[in-house]
Amino acid sequence: MKRPKLKKASKRISCSKRYKIQKKVREHLKKLRKEAKKKGVSKRVKKDPGVPSSAPFKEEVLREAEQRRLQIEEDKEKKRQTVIEERAKRKKKEKSAIKETEPNAKKARKENGKNLQAGPDRNSKQFLCSELNKVIDASDVVIQVLDARDPLGCRCPQLEEAVLQRDGNKKLLLLLNKIDLVPKENVERWIQCLQKEFPVVLFKASTQIQDKTVQAKKSRIVASNEVLDRSRAAACYGSSGLAELLSTYATNTKDEVSLKVGVVGFPNVGKSSLINSMKGILACNSGVKRGITKSMQEVHITKNVKLIDSPGVVASPSNPAASMALRSLQVEEGQETVLEAVRTLLKQCDKSQIMLQYTLPDFRNSLEFLTMFAKRRGYLQKGGVANTEQAAAAFLADWTGAKMSYHCKATECKSLPAYLSDAVVAEMKNGWDLTKLETGNKECLHGVKCPNQASSIGFTTKGPTAGLLSISEVSEVKPHATTTESEAMQNDEPEQTPEEPNKTEGLEKPPATSLIKNPLKVRFPIDIKASVNDAYDFNMDYK
Repeated sequence: MKRPKLKKASKRISCSKRYKIQKKVREHLKKLRKEAKKKGVSKRVKKDPGVPSSAPFKEEVLREAEQRRLQIEEDKEKKRQTVIEERAKRKKKEKSAIKETEPNAKKARKENGKNLQAGPDRNSKQFLCSELNKVIDASDVVIQVLDARDPLGCRCPQLEEAVLQRDGNKKLLLLLNKIDLVPKENVERWIQCLQKEFPVVLFKASTQIQDKTVQAKKSRIVASNEVLDRSRAAACYGSSGLAELLSTYATNTKDEVSLKVGVVGFPNVGKSSLINSMKGILACNSGVKRGITKSMQEVHITKNVKLIDSPGVVASPSNPAASMALRSLQVEEGQETVLEAVRTLLKQCDKSQIMLQYTLPDFRNSLEFLTMFAKRRGYLQKGGVANTEQAAAAFLADWTGAKMSYHCKATECKSLPAYLSDAVVAEMKNGWDLTKLETGNKECLHGVKCPNQASSIGFTTKGPTAGLLSISEVSEVKPHATTTESEAMQNDEPEQTPEEPNKTEGLEKPPATSLIKNPLKVRFPIDIKASVNDAYDFNMDYK
């Protein structure tokens, strides 16, 4: 009986039916044996009686029988060996025929694999510099992406000079990204300062661009109460104005060939996010981690505009420590620890603003700050010990990614750099619709929700960051401090206000007693710069 939803019928039967079948089989076999007995047919093999003992020449007969048996076995073994040899010869011929007729694709693949293994390292500075130079050479317009939180620190004089010195009358644009993390007044001052040298475009990239396949899957399911994503991360401002500006310039200058626009800048300023926001889909890999883009990539935006993504500019080791912590890949390459980068950044900020931003109590050094920050975020190790490395990585990701709001004061440029002149500035502005650019910037700034001046952290900029465009400029030896990391983390003191030194002047220094003279008495060293309430002299002996 075939059961439903099963491919094969069950072999299970009732016991009565099984017994009946067995009985029929026994009767049938019994009938066959009777018939065979009547015919005289027997299945039993008769045993060889051998040579009887009374037979004459018994030993000779047995010897001949043994020789005959050995001869038969020897013939069988010879036949088997000949078959094996013929089979081996046949296989050898087939293999030789396959080798002769086999194409050279496998050899070519092996050679290509060896060549690829022997090729340049994609993470090396030489490869990144060569890819950046390729983007500059292939571009008609170069957009230098700047982080609006520190525009001056994101500018690379060597990059700008290289673009201006290349042939082909290349144009250079400055694009202020992440304007939603900077107060509106600060953005306006930076526009006035930067547009004296190059045209400035405002932009706010979307950090939640999804892949085409994900969008296709979501479009199949249409919810009745569908809500648009209006979050700050998903919103994008300035893409329509930039696309219109580039399309107008392309129609005025290029007739048939599409305009190639190179997007350059330091790591994690938003180059790939800019291209994804312009395209509307995830065309380039982007993320919080720095240095994701390793090579150039062309993306068609419109019919006559093509954007070229590039790896980040390699920062020169001669830059200040704060610039290297934000702009270089030293932490990712292992040349600098995350703890050192956090300690450098904390020195450039006001401690009270850091305390208000992260809702933490007062701290004496960066190690204490990271300990409290780890406990507040829940970054704990086994036994409840604070994981300071994870806390430092999260802190650095906030500052390099599109999360932390900080700003630098706009500095008015009194004179142009050495590689710029009034004629070059006029040439860079020639061909662009500046009125349309200004209206687009106003609309973009009006639509973006910017933070207040009080809720943004003040940051001290270190000026333009020097970059490397050729591997010959890389200095192999970088001077490091002689102190170790743990000593530096414990010894770094927060920046004091002018009133704090006056408080510590009144404190008396503890008596400089030696521990060797009184080995039985335990003395604890104290912090000389402690406050008045915490100045407890542990070296005093109370009886």
